[in-house]
Amino acid sequence: MAANASSVDDDPRAGLAPGLFDAATASDSLELLSTQPKPAGVDNTNSDLAFSGDYVYSGNYNGVNIYDVSDPANPVLDTSVLCPGNQNDISVYGDLLILSVEATSGRIDCKTTAELPGGSANPQNVFRGIRIFDISDRTNPVNIAEVQTCKGSHTHTIVGEKDGDLYVYGSGTAGVRSAAELARCSAASSLLDPDTANFAIDIIKIPLDDPASAEWVDNARIFSTCGSSACEDQHASGALNGFPLSNPQPRVDEGIQAPGGQSASQVVTCHDLTSYAAKGVTAGACQGAGLLLDTSDPANPVRMDAVVDPNFAYWHSATFNNDGTKVIFTDEWGGGGAARCTPTSNILGGTRDTPTNWGANALFDIEGTDEAPTMELASYFKIPNIQSGQENCVAHNGSLIPVPGRDIMVQAWYQGGTTVFDFTDSANPVEIAYFDRGPIAGDRLVSGGYWSSYWYNGTIFGNEIARGFDSLDITESDHLNAVEIAAAKQVVTDESNVQAQAEIVWPATFTTVRAWQSAANRQDELAPNVDANLTKFIDRAERFSTGPQSRAAANNLRATARQLGDSDVEDGLEAALLELADELG
Repeated sequence: MAANASSVDDDPRAGLAPGLFDAATASDSLELLSTQPKPAGVDNTNSDLAFSGDYVYSGNYNGVNIYDVSDPANPVLDTSVLCPGNQNDISVYGDLLILSVEATSGRIDCKTTAELPGGSANPQNVFRGIRIFDISDRTNPVNIAEVQTCKGSHTHTIVGEKDGDLYVYGSGTAGVRSAAELARCSAASSLLDPDTANFAIDIIKIPLDDPASAEWVDNARIFSTCGSSACEDQHASGALNGFPLSNPQPRVDEGIQAPGGQSASQVVTCHDLTSYAAKGVTAGACQGAGLLLDTSDPANPVRMDAVVDPNFAYWHSATFNNDGTKVIFTDEWGGGGAARCTPTSNILGGTRDTPTNWGANALFDIEGTDEAPTMELASYFKIPNIQSGQENCVAHNGSLIPVPGRDIMVQAWYQGGTTVFDFTDSANPVEIAYFDRGPIAGDRLVSGGYWSSYWYNGTIFGNEIARGFDSLDITESDHLNAVEIAAAKQVVTDESNVQAQAEIVWPATFTTVRAWQSAANRQDELAPNVDANLTKFIDRAERFSTGPQSRAAANNLRATARQLGDSDVEDGLEAALLELADELG
C-alpha cells in the first residue's frame, strides 16, 4: 500500500506563493515559532542537526552554528565556527563535536580551498574524513583531530562504546581519492585489490581518554557474501537477497512493490546508517539496498538481512520505531535536487502520474528471531504529490516523536516541508500534521527546504537549506490530543544524535498512563467498561497520590492493571500503571 496524505484538490499546500523569506505558508497542527536566518560567514548550505542540553548544533557547509534554544520560540545564536567542508554532517558526544567532510573543499586547517596557493587544492592540505572538536568551552571549539578516509565522509554515525573507545562509522559516497592524498587508498576492482576502498564502510575509533588520537581502524566488509570481514571471499561484492549488487535491479509486476521500473544505484557503500545501541542493531541505507546489521560489537558489524526494492532509486536514511520492531527507509529519488513531489513526472519515457511509492518511505516490519531477523515490506508513505516544478522534494531526515503507545515520526521533505505521520499500523501510515512554504523562486528550481526536521525535548527543530534554522510546535488535533502531546514533552534528554537512535523512556506519571490509555483506545483495544474503570481508578489514584493514602492509590493502579488484555499497547499501559504504582509506594 502506498499512502498519500490527502487529495490534491483540497490540499492548501498546492500553489503556495514563492519567496525566499516571504513565501506563503500552509500548516496543519504545526505552528512555526521562529526562523533564524543564517549568520554571515557560516551561511552556506544548512545540513544536519545535533543536540546537547539547551543547545542545537546546526551543520553548515561552511562550519557550525550553535543556538541556545532554552526558549524554543526565541533561539539565540551562541557561537559560529568557520570550518568549510561539504557537508559537515554533525554529532555531539559529551565534550566532542564530530563533523563529516567529503568534498575537497575541506582543508586540514579549516581554511577555504580558495586560500591555497593559486586557488587550487594542495594534496598535502586537503581534508576528507572525520573532524573532531573539543567543545568543553562551547564558545571556543578547538579542532583536536582529523581522521582522513579514502572516500571522505558524507555522513557518520556514533555506534557505541567498547573498552573505553567510541566507535563511529563513516560513509563516503564520493569517488576514492588518489594515493597522492592518502597512500592507502585504492579504487580498484575488489577482484584485483582486496584492500579497495569500495564495498565497505569506515570504522573510526576515538579513545575517550585521548580523543586527539582518534584513528581509522578498518574497512567493514558488510557487503561481502557472509556479511562481514570474516569470510574468505570477503572482498567479493557478493549478493544481497539473491540480487547482484549492480544495475539494473529486478522489476516486480505484482504485489505491494508494483509497479517497478526505477533505475537503482549500485551498492558500493552506505549513505546513512542509524544505530540503535539499546537493541544492538544498525539499519544501513546503502545506495541500492537496505541492510540490517548486528552491531552489538561495534568494532565488528555483521549483516543479518538485506532488502532491495525496484521502487527505490537511492536508499538514503533509516529510522527504527522505539520497540525496534519496524524500520523506515527513505528513497532519495533525484538526489535531493529534483522536483519529485509534482502531480506528474517525465519518467519511463513519457509523462505520467508521479508514483506515490517513488521518492517515498518504505516501512518494514522486522520479523523472525533476534538471531535471524527479516525485514518484511508493509507499505509506503509519501506526502501528497502537489508541489510545483520549482520545488526540490523527496523523503529526507526525520526522527520519532515520543508519544506513548504510538509510532509517530516527524520528517523533512526539502521544499515539500515538514510532515508528521503515524505508522503505528505499519500497513496504513497516516499524515497527522505538516508545515510547508512556497518555493524559493517562482520561475525556476532553486534548491532549498528542510534538510532535517527533528523532535528534541518538546520542540521540532528544522534546518532549512536556504532560509535558516526553524523551531516549530505541535498542536492539539483529532490525531494527537493534549495528553499525548504533554506525555511526549515529558521526555527530556541531555543529548541527541538522531542517527545514534536512543531508546525512549517515559517518566512514571499520570500523564504517561493517560497517554497509554489514549493509545489503547485509538487502537480499539479497550472495551467501554474497561476504559471507564481505568479512568475512574486512575483519577481516584491521582487524588490520593499524596499524603497517607498514597499506598491505597498505588494499590488502585495495580488493580487497574489487572483488568487489561495482552495486546502490545495494553502491555505498555500495564507496565506504565505498575511503574507509577511503584513510584507512589
